[in-house]
Order: sequence, then C-alpha cells, then structure tokens
Amino acid sequence: MNTFQQNLEGLLSINGIISLLTLSVLEIVLGIDNIIFIAITADKLPRNFQGKARTIGLILALVVRCIMLFSIAWIAGMKDPLFHIGIYGASGRGIILFIGGIFLLYKTWKEIQEKISGDESEFSSKGKNTFNSVVFQIVIIDIIFSFDSILTAVGLSGNILIMVSAVIISMILMMLFSGVVSDFINKNPGIKMVALAFLLVIGGLLVGEAMVDSYNSTVINEADRVEINKNYAYLALGFALLIELFNMKEKKLRRKKDFNPDK
Repeated sequence: MNTFQQNLEGLLSINGIISLLTLSVLEIVLGIDNIIFIAITADKLPRNFQGKARTIGLILALVVRCIMLFSIAWIAGMKDPLFHIGIYGASGRGIILFIGGIFLLYKTWKEIQEKISGDESEFSSKGKNTFNSVVFQIVIIDIIFSFDSILTAVGLSGNILIMVSAVIISMILMMLFSGVVSDFINKNPGIKMVALAFLLVIGGLLVGEAMVDSYNSTVINEADRVEINKNYAYLALGFALLIELFNMKEKKLRRKKDFNPDK
C-alpha cells in the first residue's frame, strides 16, 4: 500500500491531475441517477427545506463514500458469497443491490401512481420526521449507487487521494447544481415522468445486477462472467429527454401563436 507522501506526489503529477479530472467527470456521469432521485424525493418538502435536505443528504453521503473508499478491501470482500441458495451464491454486495433495487422500484412506482392520479403527497404536518426521512432516503440510495462509482474509481486509479478528491469534487458539483436540476425536473411534468421512468429502469438494473452477481458466483472462468451494461439506460434517458425538450419547444411556440394570432 502506498504511503500518504507517495499518494500526494501521485496526485500532484501530470498523470495524477489527468486521472483526477477523468475520474471526477465519470463520478458526475454515474451520479446522474442519484441527482434525479434527490430532485424527486426532496420535492416532497416545502421549498425552504428542499435545499437544506439536499445539502445535508449529500454531505452525509460524501462522508459515507469516503469511508467506503478507505475500506475498499472490505468492499471487495463483499463480492464473495455469504451463503448459497442451491448453486447460486448471495454476496453482501448482491443483497444490498437487490434490496436497493426493490426499494427504488417501489418508491418510483408509488411516485408514478401518485402523479398519474394527481394525488402527489405534500409535506406532512410531522415536519421534522418527514425531513429526516427524506435525508435518510438520500443517504441510503447514494450508498447503493456508490458501488459503481467506487469500483470505477478503484479500476482507474489505485491512489486513494485521487479517488477521494474526485468524489469530493463530484459531490460539490452535485450540491451546486442539484437545486437547478431539481427545479427543472419538478417544474416540467413531462421531464419528471421521463426521470421517474429512468429511475424505474435503474431499479430493475440493480435487481438484475444482484441476480447476475449471484450467477457469476457459479462461474469458474473469468471470461464466462456476465456483466450488465448501464450505458444503454443512459442513452435511452438522453433520447427520451431530447424528445421531451422538442415537445416543450413545440408547446412554447404554440402558446406564443395563441397569444399572437396575427403572427
């Protein structure tokens, strides 16, 4: 294991800076689903509480991610089966992904049903309990989404300072822009529905990853292992957002024509 001095020298080198920038961008891309979930969840709170909930949730999530990075050996060990169901192994990582996927599917489906029925719930009179529950959900879902970002960080850089710095940079950017993203999503019903559908897909992918993880425990040859590529989900999200942006532009032009029939 490298010493702090070696890690610092690696961070301050040209290659270290390039790795830091690359990893920071990847952390932001991998955090898109996290930002969407935060935007929709925090919208349940009064507007003056939303920013506070997002900030506290992301700060706590940052602390958890840094702890996980410093415990990378433990994280790697979570890929080993804890017990078996028949020939299929259930690892700690697989169990967390499965539970997280089910939670995300339930939470998102409930949100979609409320939106369709026009019965979107408002802030509870309990106030503090609801605020705490929103922060708790943000932290929990971030821990679940953290596995991808942490494994990506370890794969690209073995320097702990570079990995932690990239996570901090990505989290700071999330804090700065999460409010803008939240407002955009929640002010546009079509965009919000696309975002919810995307979270539904991500929830399914998390459950699928848990099952694939269980299957891979039976594989001996590394070449026979199965991996789920999430890039298709992000591509589908981008395509759906592009279509919705065209629809928003069309509606805006129609409203202008309705107000100015001579033009």
